[in-house]
Amino acid sequence: MRDASTAPADANESTEATDPADPIDSSEPADPIEPADPNDPTEPIESTEPSLAIDSTEPREASDHRESMRHTLAMTTWLDRGRLRADCSACVALCCVAPSFTASADFAIDKPAGVVCPNLASDDRCTIHERLRESGFPGCAAYDCFGAGQRVATGPRTPELFAAFGAMRRRHELLWYLAEAAELAAGALYGEALATADALERDAIAAEDVGRLLDRAVELARGGPPATDRAGADLIGRDLRRVDLRRADLRGAYLIRADLRGVDLALADVRGADLRGADLRGARLEHVLYLTRSQLGAATADQTTTVPHWLRLPGR
Repeated sequence: MRDASTAPADANESTEATDPADPIDSSEPADPIEPADPNDPTEPIESTEPSLAIDSTEPREASDHRESMRHTLAMTTWLDRGRLRADCSACVALCCVAPSFTASADFAIDKPAGVVCPNLASDDRCTIHERLRESGFPGCAAYDCFGAGQRVATGPRTPELFAAFGAMRRRHELLWYLAEAAELAAGALYGEALATADALERDAIAAEDVGRLLDRAVELARGGPPATDRAGADLIGRDLRRVDLRRADLRGAYLIRADLRGVDLALADVRGADLRGADLRGARLEHVLYLTRSQLGAATADQTTTVPHWLRLPGR
């Protein structure tokens, strides 16, 4: 289409450029403009229809691209850590009923699975929530459902609901790890993490396959294998203050009551590590890998303990 800003103002005016210094002889009539030949490819053809007009006589199919965008947006929410945080107000106290307790350093009483905790009020509120640790229930204080409770809490508490709660909690824990894997190594595995989360939501992938992706993300973040392999190691009560645990593999390690004061755990993988009672005062955890709220809540930390930006120190 011809640019309106350069089109002649008068249909009878010549389109040839003139020198503004030359006088215009108005005594000679201007040459008539011949109509454009539609068969001549050198002739510009101006459409009489608006350029943005839509022919409503031709049906349009649904946009696959728009549907794909909706799906992609849904996928990104699966790695939203805000969605993986417990909202007790939207639950039915499943964590106070579904799991079993064994009298120990973590729980003051025995409680079978599916039985209501005696500290639960009729309005589904914990009567000792503000003093769980002092009352002998540090296990409850550290517990985290990763937002599974509010997602499955529909209807009365039944064995089927308890089973769904347990399965959803395991899924959400993996999503928590995937959210971190998506960010490691400058997001090198973001697309794969997103696709894996999608498969996880559809029950189309095994936990072992998710674990392999998490391992790859760690290797990329470290730039190679772990500096120290202490996976599954018995480090209960050990003084580790002078041990270099940077880039260590601490998956499933028993760090119960271990002394980790001031220790730098940068790029150490702590998936499944038992940190109950571990002393993390002054520890540097801002670059530790796959730390959860439960692990942090089960340990002892203070205001000098540094943590990843998506976590908060207990009591803060």
